Amino acid sequence: MANVFSVDVEDYFQVEAFSSIVERSEWDGYASRVEANTDRVLELMARKGVLGTFFVLGWVARKYPGVVRAIAAQGHEIASHGMTHRLVYLQAPEVFRQETIDSKALLEDQCQRPVVGYRAATYSITRKSLWALDILFDAGFRYDSSIFPVWHDKYGIPDAPRLPHRMKTPLGNEIVEFPITVLERAGMRIPIAGGGYFRLFPYTFSRWALAQVNREGNDFVFYIHPWEVDPDQPRMKNASASSRFRHYLNLDRCEQRLDNLLGDFKFGTMRQSLVDRGLLTA
Repeated sequence: MANVFSVDVEDYFQVEAFSSIVERSEWDGYASRVEANTDRVLELMARKGVLGTFFVLGWVARKYPGVVRAIAAQGHEIASHGMTHRLVYLQAPEVFRQETIDSKALLEDQCQRPVVGYRAATYSITRKSLWALDILFDAGFRYDSSIFPVWHDKYGIPDAPRLPHRMKTPLGNEIVEFPITVLERAGMRIPIAGGGYFRLFPYTFSRWALAQVNREGNDFVFYIHPWEVDPDQPRMKNASASSRFRHYLNLDRCEQRLDNLLGDFKFGTMRQSLVDRGLLTA
């Protein structure tokens, strides 16, 4: 059984938690750390012999094309994380369409491979933005990994299917959805598959919960961001207390936990997992 290791490639100042204090027009003024941090993740994966799927933000790819080339050179799958890290449900459909097309074309030009997977900023394909799936279909994406089947103040469809599946779009098209993994116990869904949850829970709990998913006979999808292995990143002191807590919690422990994770489980790319399940053709 090969689980999915996925990386959402964005810089520390581009996260939704800081969107109220960092304007996109100011991004160029921040000291970028995404190249070094992505290299750090790549080095860890290379040591462990792990391939994964990198959902690359178009803004990063445009400014630092070497990031995409370095990822592709190691044999990882390149997928799209949109262009500007805006919440989908706050975008006009035509703006989303253009950003989606532009970011896909940019990534394909840089990696010289088809880009067939997409993940929205902050998992922001929710019930009020399911229209985005038809735009993804029209743009040539074959799968999406934007739906988080939990309740959250920023994202989530709590009763969405937990496992990869083909789903009908609002206009009757079909796209494969690979949801972010949750553990279901006693009627509750527990987010266990990466990011802040991975840093919040003790590693022993994360390992146990993810192993439960495998014992059920299912692959899980794990996600991480390059900035999460960088405890020395600049601090956003004017962010809210809750935003600082979410972003900075246990950054100093994350890389070692990732090292443990990659040794404790088998991983591969999202595309290959879906091919193995018969949901995509090779």
